[in-house]
Amino acid sequence: MTPPTTNGYGTLPTNSRPTGNANGDVEEQQPFLGGGSGRAQAPSTLARWKTNMRADVRRDWADLILLACYIITGLLDSASISTWGSFVSMQTGNTVYFGLGIAAPHESTRWIKSGTSLGCFCIGSVFFSALHRVFSHSPKQRWILCASFVAQAVFIIGAAAILTFGPQTDSETRKEAIDWPVLVPIALVAFQSCGQAVASRALKYNALTSVVLTSIYCDLFSDADLLAPKNVERNRRIAAPSLLLIGAVLGGLLARSPVGTAGVLWIAAVMKLLVVFSWLLWPAEKGRDG
Repeated sequence: MTPPTTNGYGTLPTNSRPTGNANGDVEEQQPFLGGGSGRAQAPSTLARWKTNMRADVRRDWADLILLACYIITGLLDSASISTWGSFVSMQTGNTVYFGLGIAAPHESTRWIKSGTSLGCFCIGSVFFSALHRVFSHSPKQRWILCASFVAQAVFIIGAAAILTFGPQTDSETRKEAIDWPVLVPIALVAFQSCGQAVASRALKYNALTSVVLTSIYCDLFSDADLLAPKNVERNRRIAAPSLLLIGAVLGGLLARSPVGTAGVLWIAAVMKLLVVFSWLLWPAEKGRDG
């Protein structure tokens, strides 16, 4: 007599067998075998996208994006000086203007605009550093860099919208005015300006803040290898002020043209969005994800 077969959970009668469909497939095994393919399913498109967004961007050549930000800084500061008489990125000049205003507060309103820019820049530094530090385990994650530059673009768009659709005044009146159509755009643009500097810290290109040139000039001309055929640091130090100068010339010309300061701000916002697009396509660090 043949002994009864077992399945590990009890005894099966000799005449019992699993129920199959018309094609003879075992239905009960399908969910466990992934449809009988014998292979693990590939990650979905959404899963791959999430993994890619949580990955750290590769630092190699990322200085090119930071150098491009110098053009944006030049555009914004030259247009701001031409229109309002204060900086929105280079806060050294604003600190001097603010000090002069404290010494002689009734001579000009420039110190009020410079103080507004300086204060909002400091607050923005807290905001963008917290964005990189609190919401991401790595400040170089792709999504956090994209979010930072999207936020910067949004602030510039807000300022551009005020200049485009808000109260219109002539350039001479605007230079001395301290009402909201002047102070709010200054505050918005200054607030976002530090986002580029924070990104340079996140990527560990500490010299490429795009808001300081004095230390770059010093480091450039004090470099013992200034004339060496191959010197990457020297090349960055030459490119940074050169690109800012190009942006400043373009910003000054455009601000005095029919494009106006509002047009300069719209152009800067588009350039910020191009930086976002660049981060989306930038290669990831090998073996690093969220």
